[in-house]
Amino acid sequence: MNVKTVLILLGLALATIFALVCVLLTRGRAPSICQHLLPEQEDTKDDQSLVFADLTPEEMVQVVRYLQENLGVQLVDASGAKPSDNCIASVDLQVPAKAEVLRFLDGGGARPPREALAVLYFGNQPDPNVTEYVVGPLPTPGYHRDVTVQKYGGKVPYHRRPVTGKEYMDINALIQRELKKAQHFLTACCESDGTDLAILTTAPRGFKSGDRKTWFVLFHNVAGSGYYLLPVGLEVLVDHRDLHVSRWQLQKVFYNGQYFASTGDLEREFVAGMLDVVRFKQTKADAVLGSMRPRRPPDSLSPLHFEPQGPRYRVRDNRITFQGWSIAFGMNPNSGPRLFDIRYRGERIVYELSLQEALALYGSNCPGGMSTRYLDGSFGIGRFAYELVRGLDCPYTATYMDRHYLVESDTPKTNQNSLCIFEHDSAVPLRRHFSDSQSFYYGGLRKNTLVIRTISTLINYDYIWDFMFHGSGAMEVRVHATGYISTSFLHHRGTDYGNRVGPHTLGTMHLHHMHYKVDLDVDGQLNSLETQDMEYEFIKDPWSMQNTVERPYLHRERLEREDEAAFPLNGPMPRYLSFTSPNPNKWGHPRSYRIQIISFAGKHLPINSSMERSISWGRYQLAVTRRKEEEPTSTSIYNQNDPWTPTVAFADFINNETITNEDLVAWISVGFLHVPHAEDVPNTVTVGNGVGFFLRPYNYFDEDPSVDSPDSVYFSSEQDTGACGANPLACLPPTAACAPRLPPFSFGGFLNL
Repeated sequence: MNVKTVLILLGLALATIFALVCVLLTRGRAPSICQHLLPEQEDTKDDQSLVFADLTPEEMVQVVRYLQENLGVQLVDASGAKPSDNCIASVDLQVPAKAEVLRFLDGGGARPPREALAVLYFGNQPDPNVTEYVVGPLPTPGYHRDVTVQKYGGKVPYHRRPVTGKEYMDINALIQRELKKAQHFLTACCESDGTDLAILTTAPRGFKSGDRKTWFVLFHNVAGSGYYLLPVGLEVLVDHRDLHVSRWQLQKVFYNGQYFASTGDLEREFVAGMLDVVRFKQTKADAVLGSMRPRRPPDSLSPLHFEPQGPRYRVRDNRITFQGWSIAFGMNPNSGPRLFDIRYRGERIVYELSLQEALALYGSNCPGGMSTRYLDGSFGIGRFAYELVRGLDCPYTATYMDRHYLVESDTPKTNQNSLCIFEHDSAVPLRRHFSDSQSFYYGGLRKNTLVIRTISTLINYDYIWDFMFHGSGAMEVRVHATGYISTSFLHHRGTDYGNRVGPHTLGTMHLHHMHYKVDLDVDGQLNSLETQDMEYEFIKDPWSMQNTVERPYLHRERLEREDEAAFPLNGPMPRYLSFTSPNPNKWGHPRSYRIQIISFAGKHLPINSSMERSISWGRYQLAVTRRKEEEPTSTSIYNQNDPWTPTVAFADFINNETITNEDLVAWISVGFLHVPHAEDVPNTVTVGNGVGFFLRPYNYFDEDPSVDSPDSVYFSSEQDTGACGANPLACLPPTAACAPRLPPFSFGGFLNL
């Protein structure tokens, strides 16, 4: 063996030893922590969005103090107030008039005074009523004015007020006293003395204005599980209209298909052996119908969403910026999430985008189920948006925001981490093309979306509210329903109204309808409504005139009046419907945004129903009206308890006014019919239970604005696709080979219950 060979072998041996040492030294070493980069810079007018900001707890406290000192009446804390007391029911932001805001935002005008809207229940008066005051200026109030008559055309009758937590407590106490009169029956049917039964309200409360009579449904209450799936067959009707709790009465009892005048009558029938009793046995929590306790131990970890270089969006106060988008966000304690001044590339597209109402309407052969039409705004869609669970409700590394509210208390409460913001990789291209002819190249862009999310738990149901902003200039609004179904006791022909999902449980059919307000300002406030759809024309082919061609053509129409722009629910609607500007794009077409609705709603309540006007927004999948300051919302929290004389009737908004070159609002209904089935136990899944709508640019730009995205990918057959300089995807291995910054898991969502 010559010297040269020896040296070569020695060199190879040293290289091998060096490689082994490197492997041993790095084995078990954790990857480095991802280094966050600063997101894009904001403009200098960032604090302008504070004109839409929710009230701070300190501002709420100041409003309460001012009202206590300046109204000249005794105010009781609402958390303990009787119906015969005066109390502050709620305090929220009074959103300034649009004209004032635009003068401030766009015209260099003065900032509108910051004001609050306070709702008060006056039960300790000769004429009990609900009064609304505007209080300002904040943070140090110096005036208040009664706006009730201005808003509603008269006083709000006292019986329309939402039911408070204290009122429910007093009703439950009455029911418990009445149940003591049927102890033998309760022992036989439920192995209970009544104190461990859950009591669930229904709504509305009666059949005519002035009624306050509510059916309450009783369920087995198993700790740690959803009682909604365990009805015992017992329901009671309580009249609680009187201002004096001692005069409230239990008026009717229902059990297993029979009606009784009282619980005493029910007991007598049972003792006499005249009652068909279904006997329940107590069940352990982990075996009960509807238990959500895990049945298997944890397995391998699921995929994790993280940002290798930190969030690419920025949140400051109530404003979010992301790749050309700018959004002011907030939360109404009643109607829920609301967005304002939505801009893309500096141009306002939407002035207001807000949830208005969520309706759940049920069918059953039990009295509680058959009469239930929940209007969730009166319960508190925003108020009951609790803390989100990090890593499940939203990505673990999302940005979480606290929301504050003052409802039924003189003290503000905080739902911490109850709104989340994150960038979502949809795992599908926003656009792409692989060229396999003439020249060979690939071009594409990932569909990364900014998401604003909150989740409301409204008794049994959980609604996931999403607002999404795409790189193409499109906005997407989506809601998913999950949680527990509401059920009735299965008896007689119960399956005419749903499916059996348990031994004695009927999953009752129902519909979910949601309503949104969309105040679009497309290239300015003055817009018109244009529709486009396809038709066929039959022509002779022009090259021979011997054959027939079925040629599709585009039918365009400008809608002139509100009546033309009110499209009935589940009726035909043009496939393309756009808010148009008088100004053209580069190609001569009106700059426009298209409304595209994704919904499979159930049937609207018949118009001859005595309560239909209270939910008359549900007549339409889309209605476009002229914007009016005196028509800020499509419904009212007072509609739930007096739907027969609604405080706000949306149908009155549509009065055939002209809608050409006007400031317009689109009112959009989405929803779905839900016939519960076995797979809804324990919970309804979100798969297939999502509806919503898109707002999409339509000739608004001269080309797809996403071509300017820094995330665009392009490489040709002549390039080295593995080179980071030629292909951004090739940069991922070195830049994303780091450990995400994961904060410790914590949860405080049970604090405000």
